[in-house]
Amino acid sequence: MKMLIIEDEPKTAQALCAYFEEDHQAQVDCASDGFSGKAAALKGHYDIILTDIVLPGMDGIDLCRHLRGAGIRTPILILSALYQPEDKVAGLNAGADDYLSKPFHFKELVARIQALVRRAPQMGAPQSRLFFEDLHIDLGTLEVLRADQKITLTPREFSLLEYFVRNPNRVIPKLEILENVWGLNEGVNTNVVEVYVNYVRNKVDKGFAKKLLHTHFGVGYILKSGN
Repeated sequence: MKMLIIEDEPKTAQALCAYFEEDHQAQVDCASDGFSGKAAALKGHYDIILTDIVLPGMDGIDLCRHLRGAGIRTPILILSALYQPEDKVAGLNAGADDYLSKPFHFKELVARIQALVRRAPQMGAPQSRLFFEDLHIDLGTLEVLRADQKITLTPREFSLLEYFVRNPNRVIPKLEILENVWGLNEGVNTNVVEVYVNYVRNKVDKGFAKKLLHTHFGVGYILKSGN
């Protein structure tokens, strides 16, 4: 089993890592804040993700929301000292699959993880291709086609276009794009987003009658059909 643990309390993180590596022969990656946890979840293929709610940078609720928005379907189990019903509801509504309050018994944690992993295949295999209108993205070969015409993108341009296709028909703020495509926080200038959106637009829309990538002035961008 390959698992990601996102926990900022060192003793808890060490205890979880040691338990699963030594007693269950799991391959464990650890992150101590929300941003690095999100970056690891987006890059790695995990069987299960364990996350706290109270984290530096990005809390566990936003983390779940961002991962589900990016198409990550790995089971997520929240481990948190917050135990009120509204905390659990917020976590589950954000995309978590289960919620276990601290302190917890390791046997119960293992049982819940096993149940989530057993159910995971029923959630559907990860998408290998994405479509929007006549736009086709192959996540395996990294090939992009529009109306059967091949479009060559840089790795960053590909990631940006993929995020738009996973989140169509809604205005995406520049800061959200910066966080999810670049993994950067709000302290960074969003001009880089404008530059790369123009790069992608020139490659994806130029020469086609129907434009797909539109600017929502003062807010961000939207992938939609028509003008």
